[in-house]
Amino acid sequence: MKSIKFLVSLVVLLFVLSCSKSSQESIHPKKGTITESVYASGIVKAQDQYTVFPLVSGVLKSIDVEVGQAIAEGQPLFKIESEKASLATDNSRLAYQLSQENSRYIKDKIAEMETRVQAAKDKLALDASIFERNKRIKQYNVISEVDYEKVELAYKNSKSNYESTLRQLDQLRAQLKNEESRNNINLKISQKAENDFTVKSAFSGKLFDVLVEEGQLVGPQTVLAIIGKNDAFYLELEVDENDMVKVALGQKMVVTLDSYKNKAFEAVVDKIYPIMNERSRTFRIEAHFTNIPPKLYPNLTIEANIIIQTKKDAITIPKSYLVDDEYVIMENDEKRKVKTGLNDYNNVEILDGLKADETIIKP
Repeated sequence: MKSIKFLVSLVVLLFVLSCSKSSQESIHPKKGTITESVYASGIVKAQDQYTVFPLVSGVLKSIDVEVGQAIAEGQPLFKIESEKASLATDNSRLAYQLSQENSRYIKDKIAEMETRVQAAKDKLALDASIFERNKRIKQYNVISEVDYEKVELAYKNSKSNYESTLRQLDQLRAQLKNEESRNNINLKISQKAENDFTVKSAFSGKLFDVLVEEGQLVGPQTVLAIIGKNDAFYLELEVDENDMVKVALGQKMVVTLDSYKNKAFEAVVDKIYPIMNERSRTFRIEAHFTNIPPKLYPNLTIEANIIIQTKKDAITIPKSYLVDDEYVIMENDEKRKVKTGLNDYNNVEILDGLKADETIIKP
C-alpha cells in the first residue's frame, strides 16, 4: 500500500516538474538587422527665431502689427510712450541750432584771425629779411650795436607774434570742431533714445505671437513678441550626458511628432553645443529635416532616435533573455556567458557564445 502511494506521488511530482519546465518561454536567436540609436527630445524652432524685447521702459502706446503677419527687417512693431524722450530731443535740437549760430560767430573770428596770422607772417618775413641783412653788414661796423639790437628785437617780436596768432587760430578751429561735434553727438543720442521707444524688427520673417497688450507697462525684461522665418525650420534637441559621447555631426535620426501620429521623418545632426546644462544634465544639439513634414509650427514637441550604427545579418536575442548583461540560460538550464554588441530598445546583438540554432530560455 505504501509503495503504491509513493509511486503516485512520484508521478505527480514528475508531472508538475514537466509542466513547469514546459511553461517556460524559449526561443532561437534571430538573424537580421539591428540599429543602435540614442534617444533625444526637443522642439521645432523657426530659422532666425528670436524673442522681441524693448530697450526702454514705459507704457505700451500701440501695437502696429498682427499675429501671422509677414514682417520686414526694420519694420516698426510697437510704440512705447515717449513724451519725455521727445522733449529731450527737442531740447538737444535747440542746443544744436544754437551751436550753429555760435559756430557762425566762431567762423567769423577764425576769418579775422586768419587775416591777422597772414599779416603777422608778412611782418615776420620783412623783419627776418632786415635782420639777416644787418647781421651780414654788422661785421663791417656799418651799423651800431644799438641799432642792431633793435633790428634783432623787432625780428624776435614778429616771430613771437606770428606764433601766438597761429596758436589762437588753431584754438578757434578746434573750438569750432568740438562745438559742432559735441552738439551733433548730443542730438544723435537724443534721437537714438527717442527711436528706442519704437520697437522694430531685426529680421524679415513672420510674427508668430504677440504677448502684450496696449496700455501695459513694459520694460527691457518684458517679452513683446516672437518672430522667425515662416518657411525654414530646424530641430532643437536635448541628449542625456550618458549618451552624448556617441553623437556626432552628420548622423541621421528618425523623428516623430505628436502632430503626425504613426509617421516618422528623417533629419540630420548639424550642430552640437559643447557644454552641458548642469540643471538638466543634457547637451543641446540642432538638426534639420531631410524630408520635411507638410506643415510645421514653432515649439511643436518632437522625439528622435539618433542612429549611431546599423548592422545587417546580426544574431540577436530579446534583452529580456539576457541575464546580468552577459549570460543566457540554455534549455538544459546551463548559464552560459555571451559576448554582446549593438543593442536597441528591445534586442541585443550576440557576437560570441551562442549559435542561431540553439535554444535559450527566458529567465
